[in-house]
Amino acid sequence: MNEASTHQSTTGTSSKTANINGMSDQARDTADRVANGAVEFGRDAAQHYVKEPAQDLFGLAKAYAKDHPDVAACWAFGLGVMIGWKIKP
Repeated sequence: MNEASTHQSTTGTSSKTANINGMSDQARDTADRVANGAVEFGRDAAQHYVKEPAQDLFGLAKAYAKDHPDVAACWAFGLGVMIGWKIKP
């Protein structure tokens, strides 16, 4: 009876090991898919959130300058004086 229970526990252990290895492979595949999806999402986000807003800001500044040229000229003059003052030798 001890041999039968030992044999059963050994086969049960080997099937559990196979399940653990199978789960490990499945988990690895799932992690790879998730990581690849995150990389793709990160690239898309970087493309939109870095490139697009900069273009949007310049477009807004141009539209504001067309609508209010006197205010835009004052800001440009003020920024020019500040930058020129800081970089003078």
